[in-house]
Amino acid sequence: MSGFISRGGKRVTGRRLVIVLGTCVIAVAMIAVLAPLFGRGGSGRLELLGFDAFTPGSIDHDVLWVRIPRVLAALVTGAALAGAGCALQALLRNPLAEPFTLGISSGSSLAAVIAIRLGAESVLGHSAVAIAALAGATGTLFVVWQLGRVGRHLPPATLILAGVTISMFCSSASVLIQYTSDFDDISHMLVWMMGGFEAVPMSWVTYASGPIILGLGALVVYARELDALAAGPEVAASLGVAVGRTQVVVFAIASLLVGMAIAVVGPIGFIGLIVPHSLRAVLGPDHRLLLPASIICGAGALAICDTLARTILPLNHLPTGAVTAVIGAVFFLGILFGNKRRAAMWGA
Repeated sequence: MSGFISRGGKRVTGRRLVIVLGTCVIAVAMIAVLAPLFGRGGSGRLELLGFDAFTPGSIDHDVLWVRIPRVLAALVTGAALAGAGCALQALLRNPLAEPFTLGISSGSSLAAVIAIRLGAESVLGHSAVAIAALAGATGTLFVVWQLGRVGRHLPPATLILAGVTISMFCSSASVLIQYTSDFDDISHMLVWMMGGFEAVPMSWVTYASGPIILGLGALVVYARELDALAAGPEVAASLGVAVGRTQVVVFAIASLLVGMAIAVVGPIGFIGLIVPHSLRAVLGPDHRLLLPASIICGAGALAICDTLARTILPLNHLPTGAVTAVIGAVFFLGILFGNKRRAAMWGA
């Protein structure tokens, strides 16, 4: 889509940057504090943990430390997915560009399904599926990059076609593997592919946080280049951007961020699409503001979705990936039909 960047939007000044990002940080900090305190008690009623939650040895304290790794995992994963989605939308000049569109999520899921089918967990432990998912994302990145590139460049349309093709292939292969698996393996595959935070230990969050933070920091460094690339490769080149190198670096970083996130919690859809898409309508297309805001708000959005997943039904937790898909689809349709002109932001 040739006119991805809107001609509207306020100019990004230092003052506006501090105000907007400061507001986002404060809001997400409040979500991070309240989310582990909010939940359902043993009777199934909604409740907020009291001061006993901070007293070691109390029941509320044990409950709090069960929820904290889950909330932290949601914050880290949401930041990674939203940041990657924002970068990919600018890189490919396409509002639908996100990890699922480019086949990264499907490739990661296929590798995880294969690991479960082969019983890798019995040899390498519970981390086997996570390792396989990360390897699958990396392998898919390489295949899509090889299929999509033309010379030293990555034409957006070609890359998206390559990603959609690989996504369809990996999804079909996953179904075939499930068809040949026994009931226990199928159940394990389905639970993993729905995406969720119930079984995420603090150690996984610790290991994943460092690489994800570094990757997000690297994307923010490329904010100006993303602004130029969103206007087209010819414009970017005229502004002195090394188009080919920047495309490869940003695509690789975004893909590995997604792979790391999926390796921790399984595939989570729509966060990488809806968060940057919505913020672009509010904040404008300047990635110096849009990208860090997407990272921060993505963290809060997924933490909210995960809190809903464990509180909507009494005495039962829904898969977080299913909740994000439902909310994301409804929200996207609301934006599309309610305010088409402003929501698009890649207008004529």
